[in-house]
Amino acid sequence: MSQKPHNLTVLISGNGSNLQALIDACGTADLPNAKITHVVSNRKAAYGLQRASKAGIPTTYHNLVAYKKQHPDTPEGLLEARAQYDADLAQKILALEPRSDLIVCAGWMHIVTPHFLNPIAEAGIKIINLHPALPGEFAGAGAIERAHKAGQEEGLTRTGVMIHEVIAEVDAGAAICTREVQLKDGESLEELEERMHAVEHGLIVEGTRRALEGLGRQ
Repeated sequence: MSQKPHNLTVLISGNGSNLQALIDACGTADLPNAKITHVVSNRKAAYGLQRASKAGIPTTYHNLVAYKKQHPDTPEGLLEARAQYDADLAQKILALEPRSDLIVCAGWMHIVTPHFLNPIAEAGIKIINLHPALPGEFAGAGAIERAHKAGQEEGLTRTGVMIHEVIAEVDAGAAICTREVQLKDGESLEELEERMHAVEHGLIVEGTRRALEGLGRQ
């Protein structure tokens, strides 16, 4: 008898090429016993939403702008808006049927806070993220650009990609798997990005598989 598939919720913000890699891998030897049951985007025009629709996967659009409009345009108001946004995002995911077993951030360009992380953790749902850098290097946005610049100006010889557990500190959770990418002299940023994305597509599948295997051992 085949094992019941694990349900994945995938969070995206853009093109969704890593989402597509997961869609293509589900149900194959690369990612057996896994099914993407929902996709959430914080950008309405994200092409990843079309990828999900073509694959018959339900989607949710959840944007921060509406929350900002409900609070004063101050640093404190922004913090309140982000807190409510994250709390509502958690509740939306917790209310999904079927229940999510794993949340995969695949190009999710929004830093999550404890207002999201704590309810998800209390529900026993693990969250993983793809980041185009190695552990402890180039945390946050623009990681590929910063690595490329360091290679051109400071002699850095390699960067990489990691799949890691999500914690409150940005891109600092325990690494699940990593892959080094060598930097090449004279390579353009666009050429490096293309090579990095190719690595990402394989590694997000591997990291998701390992995370699900970990769930099975708990």
